[in-house]
Amino acid sequence: MNFQWYPGHMTKAKRQMQEDVKLIDVVIELVDARIPFSSKNPDIDHIAKNKSRIVLLNKFDLADEKNTMLWKEWFEKQGFFAALVNSKNGKGVKEVHNVIQQACKEKIERDRKRGIINRPVRAMIVGIPNVGKSTFINSFAGKACAKTGNRPGVTKGKQWIRLNKNVELLDTPGILWPKFEDQAVGLRLAFIGSIKDEILNITELSLELIAFLQVNYQGFLAERYGIDETQDKVKVLEEIAAVRGCRLKGNELDYEKAASLILDEFRNGKIGRVTLEFPQAD
Repeated sequence: MNFQWYPGHMTKAKRQMQEDVKLIDVVIELVDARIPFSSKNPDIDHIAKNKSRIVLLNKFDLADEKNTMLWKEWFEKQGFFAALVNSKNGKGVKEVHNVIQQACKEKIERDRKRGIINRPVRAMIVGIPNVGKSTFINSFAGKACAKTGNRPGVTKGKQWIRLNKNVELLDTPGILWPKFEDQAVGLRLAFIGSIKDEILNITELSLELIAFLQVNYQGFLAERYGIDETQDKVKVLEEIAAVRGCRLKGNELDYEKAASLILDEFRNGKIGRVTLEFPQAD
């Protein structure tokens, strides 16, 4: 499969971000804890150079704990401030205030020496589509400030949000980058729903996910669906379709329905806590 999705509004959003970053003290990038590297937009590194940087590993409740901690350490070694958050239930969100203060310590100290007191830190929230930026902002602010939705492309324009006297947030639309050099990155983004399902072959995508789970998370599919997961991936999909009653008229198995079900249950964490990529040792 070839993965590419870069609607026109993303080009505009990137240009706007390049302008807005001049007003910013710290850039907070949300990544998906299941694919921390693949969900990190390389364009952001260029846009945010010379700015303090924070990486929030969002949806950490869906990723396996051991690898999430390895990723947090990996980002910190690269010079980022890093923290784990679950935007949906608010876990770890309050601690982000402290991380922002740490990341902006030098800026706050410079202001103090110049006699500037209580100027709020200006933070830009960035991330790829469907990574959970709007949900994080609403959880962080303690109120509904940003539109949310579990599909890519909900946030269309920028908006400033005053959190408190110490922090102002600039929300931005989710942007991907124009070309995936490594198609494995596109595959992982498709797994978590950051590329619109409508442009993908869902059955092929689910077969790739089954193959990954068979190798890296043995027992997960067997436990969830009560099947023999050691068979060929097509046979596994077939058995899941049969077990879950995914059938067409004439009692034929509905592979596409079963594929959608598997992807949906993976994305919701029902199959188990899964990390799709692992940090490389330096």
